Amino acid sequence: MDFKQVIVVRRDLGMGTGKIAAQVAHAAVMAADKTRQKKPDWFEYWFNRSQAKVVVKVRSLDELIEVRKRAESLKLPVVQVQDAGLTQIPAGTSTCIGIGPAPSELIDKVTRDLKLL
Repeated sequence: MDFKQVIVVRRDLGMGTGKIAAQVAHAAVMAADKTRQKKPDWFEYWFNRSQAKVVVKVRSLDELIEVRKRAESLKLPVVQVQDAGLTQIPAGTSTCIGIGPAPSELIDKVTRDLKLL
């Protein structure tokens, strides 16, 4: 069985490349930690093998929330990143979500139609 982590990024915020990279990093670390706590077997399998990650995009907060809800409905570990507001965007702005690591076949049910960032 393959495992991966998917980060879903909002593209409507006008974030610069560095800002996006930082937000993706937050989502990756937070989601991995949540998975480690909630699904330790999934985390260990992923961590000790490829640590596969995929970054995809959505066009709005509504799309981001829709993806999050679909992931949660499948009982996947999900985190939502909210910016601290110190640089480019207002405090509390939801920038991205992290899903998994989890079995690829489950994550694909949620993210397969999203385009790569």
